[in-house]
Amino acid sequence: MVEVKLEGIVKTFGETVALKGIDLHIKHGELFTLLGPSGCGKSTTLRIIAGLDFPDEGHLYFDDEEVTYKSSSERGAVLVFQNYALWPHMTVYDNIAYGLKIRKLPKQEIEKRVKWALELVKLQGYEDRYPTQLSGGQQQRVAIARALVVEPKLLLLDEPLSNLDAKLRLEMRSEIRRIQRELGITVLYVTHDQEEAMAISDRIAVMNIGQIEQVGTPKEIYEEPKTEFVASFMGKTNVIPAEVVEREGDKVTVEFENFRLDGLTYKDKNDKVVIVIRPERISLHPIENAVAITGKVDLIEYYGFFIEVVGLFGEKRIIARTINDKDVAHLRPQGEVTFYIDRNDVLVLPKQNL
Repeated sequence: MVEVKLEGIVKTFGETVALKGIDLHIKHGELFTLLGPSGCGKSTTLRIIAGLDFPDEGHLYFDDEEVTYKSSSERGAVLVFQNYALWPHMTVYDNIAYGLKIRKLPKQEIEKRVKWALELVKLQGYEDRYPTQLSGGQQQRVAIARALVVEPKLLLLDEPLSNLDAKLRLEMRSEIRRIQRELGITVLYVTHDQEEAMAISDRIAVMNIGQIEQVGTPKEIYEEPKTEFVASFMGKTNVIPAEVVEREGDKVTVEFENFRLDGLTYKDKNDKVVIVIRPERISLHPIENAVAITGKVDLIEYYGFFIEVVGLFGEKRIIARTINDKDVAHLRPQGEVTFYIDRNDVLVLPKQNL
């Protein structure tokens, strides 16, 4: 278990600035996720923490020890790669034992630790199989067991579930969380999958073009995004360009198309804004003190455990979500629909140049 601090980390590749002064604090025993689109700098950050790359500027600390330019073997961090990187000619036992043999541990200690690791990832009885005889999920378990058997201070996981099918991804992310909690180990997890990050993390750092846009718990990131990018990246949501047309203290009235929403909280001085409304916060039936906007039904989509209605309001498409069939029974494509919006469920954020 280790605490990790990054201070002012800058990394360039040629003329490309991959990281633009990253500051980050990962706590003891935390499962912390770097989340963002391809090319945002999350894997570069991971490689710098692992000791596979070195920053051009800044400092990296494990607890109170600076490790910025120390080799990966000196840090006590282990990286599990996206493609598992198992030795195909070695059995499961030998793959897991490999790092212990390199460290020249006694045979009895190796056997004890490998047995423990196999039990941890629930692969007892698979010792004599080869990677080609395993499913993708089983190979991922072997890779995790091989990493944990050397008792690292920090476990680094780079897109660990991207090669698995949907069912296995759900299973393995639960297993990773179980193992992390059981051991109390510090884990840094990298993914571009918002749902995965939300389900597995204690905290999340959302990254964009080499910068950290926001750090917070899954609930904070989802319900209180600080920027337009975070709001639009964290799952399906309504991010609607609008303009502030009236102000009274911290309360504003915003306008989009021919619609107005008043009584919204907004402290920034920029009048070019976006309003953010989660689909599940929009009601399809009247609610007290709500603003009602009326448009046309564009789409009705059935997802099993909820139904989405896409409404067309002028040129803007807005999504509402309900779990009640009665809310949509009367709706028809191109027919009239009214959305009811509680002002307390609307976020107003400055417009970004995304």
